[in-house]
Amino acid sequence: MSAPGKAGRRDWLLVSDIDDTLTGDAPALDRLADALAAHRDRLWVAVNSSRPAGSVAKTLADAFPSGLVPDAVITALGTEIALGRAPLPGWADRFAGWPHRDIRAALAALGHPPHAAEFQTPRKVSFAIPRADWPRARRALAPFACRIIASGASDFDVIPEGAGKGAATLALAAALDVAQGRIAVAGDSGNDLAMFGVSKMGIAVGNARPELVGALRDGAFYHARAQHAGGVLEGLRHYGILP
Repeated sequence: MSAPGKAGRRDWLLVSDIDDTLTGDAPALDRLADALAAHRDRLWVAVNSSRPAGSVAKTLADAFPSGLVPDAVITALGTEIALGRAPLPGWADRFAGWPHRDIRAALAALGHPPHAAEFQTPRKVSFAIPRADWPRARRALAPFACRIIASGASDFDVIPEGAGKGAATLALAAALDVAQGRIAVAGDSGNDLAMFGVSKMGIAVGNARPELVGALRDGAFYHARAQHAGGVLEGLRHYGILP
């Protein structure tokens, strides 16, 4: 277990997925919020979602306790970072000019439907493509400089090279002056794998999908017994980040 940070210094960073990781059990989220509030003097809290900023903002307003306001919000699979209310300087700019329209057209030509407009951005293209057709979709995108994140039964997301939940987590930690060894991450699905790749304190909540747990090396993460936010709290206590 890691030793807790020095009192009064925010030298820990929690970066957690939202859907089915923090959400799914409102009383557990309330308990996690209370525990985090008691130690916010030494712990930064960020959420990291595959959904774009507008969609995430609605969830934070509707489903989060009033006392749980993240210090930072990473959205659209790590292509957007907001610290406080402001975009992290320079992060989104590095993906300017990415050919999202061409990528969207290449996937549309396969005959599969795109996700709703609220889940699309100029730096993220999302389609519903069944697993059986993932190889064909990957071949269609071979001409493009992009990163493919496929998870669940049919979630097929495409983002620029250099983006992703893990890369954004490291960029945020650098902006906050938090050492990589003091980053804890939490998630439940395959699109959270990149976060686990940049942290030695990964928390897979009790309801995590096999696509996440099965892809992680035994002993390289903590698989909580509790589900949803209860699992995040359990993991933070396991690592000694919270008492």
